[in-house]
Amino acid sequence: MTETTTDRRADGRALKHVQVREYVRDLVAGAAPGAAAPSERELVAMFGVARMTVRQALDTLVTEGVLERIPGRGTFVARPQRNRGRISGFTEDLRRRGVLAESQTLLARREQAGPGVARALSLTEGDAVIHWRRLRRGDGTVVCVEDAYLTEILLPGFLQQGMPTSLYADLEARGLRPTWAEDSITADVAGPEEAALLEIEPGSVVLRHSRRAVSGEKVVEVSRSVYRADRFTLWLQICG
Repeated sequence: MTETTTDRRADGRALKHVQVREYVRDLVAGAAPGAAAPSERELVAMFGVARMTVRQALDTLVTEGVLERIPGRGTFVARPQRNRGRISGFTEDLRRRGVLAESQTLLARREQAGPGVARALSLTEGDAVIHWRRLRRGDGTVVCVEDAYLTEILLPGFLQQGMPTSLYADLEARGLRPTWAEDSITADVAGPEEAALLEIEPGSVVLRHSRRAVSGEKVVEVSRSVYRADRFTLWLQICG
């Protein structure tokens, strides 16, 4: 078992998704890579819980590298992981979970960097930046709204060429794939505008994720994302 104190209720009972997670973990322990894991339908029937609870449990095991999803086929015991520690964006993160990522551009324009953005991007206040705001979905369901700020001088023609499907894929094609990042995650409540975009009630709990991504010595992205806490779990992989 890999439970922490946050995996249990105040009365000491394990949370439902933790029970499902640890059952599946024990079930597949020692199984050969590629062996089938229990389906979501089987686990829903076995534990009498919502499909979202089962999905959360399996998401954890996929992120940990215990399981892997193959779209159209199912969930299986994972093969040895590659690219450990690779900085990934929303599209890649959801693909690993077997979820189709989609983005809707709400705003894409050239702006002058304010003091906070300028400091984060290592620029001078007033320098040109690209502000790209997207509503992001997983399997057609709204997951988050993201504001990304990019240094315009590093990305010639970015706004004119049509917005890419994946920002990190575009950065990689330019030789600017982030090699490390500073992330912060906080719990908060949604304001009226955020709630409308995320299709939740104002005051609902959200996760705020801020990132400063660096390629070599160049800061290539500063982003602020607001996630629906009931639809997404952020996982961090820590390498010693």
